[in-house]
Amino acid sequence: YARNERSKTWDLWELIIQNKNYIFIIFLLFENLVWCIINLSYLSRKKSQNTYKKERFAMVNLITGPKGTGKTQQMIELANEKVKTSNGNVVFIKKSHRNTTTLDFGVRAICMEDYPDILTMDEFVGFLYGMVAGNHDIDTIFIDSVLKQADISLNNISAFMTSLSKISAENTLDFFISVGAEKESIPDIDSDNYNVLN
Repeated sequence: YARNERSKTWDLWELIIQNKNYIFIIFLLFENLVWCIINLSYLSRKKSQNTYKKERFAMVNLITGPKGTGKTQQMIELANEKVKTSNGNVVFIKKSHRNTTTLDFGVRAICMEDYPDILTMDEFVGFLYGMVAGNHDIDTIFIDSVLKQADISLNNISAFMTSLSKISAENTLDFFISVGAEKESIPDIDSDNYNVLN
């Protein structure tokens, strides 16, 4: 089919040249020039997007420390700053509705008290997968007081952070989580997949 189309194009060119119809020649040249510009613009945009994806390194960020050290407030401040510069949606997951009024209106607040059937770490991870699958524009997810979510504890937090790292890499999004414990007590925290902010 492509060969026939090219043959028709050459026949048209020969006909135009034989007839010395310069107006059609100019029109075809202009049409070809426009298509070249459109194709170059498309290729340039695709290359830029691919470069961004390669340079964009998603990560799991942690804020650690015992109760009463201001982790929640720090998380809220980070979320409020993030939503101002993010190209996507910012989600803030909390255990309760407490302190959600200080979040920027652009941040989507999710309170896990509204989802009482999510009781295990696996169910919580499944919840995250479902949320990301339902909204491809999510850029950043904050999870406050992660040890209060479902049955997540220091005993299984390593597996939980591994799941977050996988979701992060697969969907090119960042996680920020606060952990109510000293960082020395958190298993595998020195992994290259995690970034401790304090």
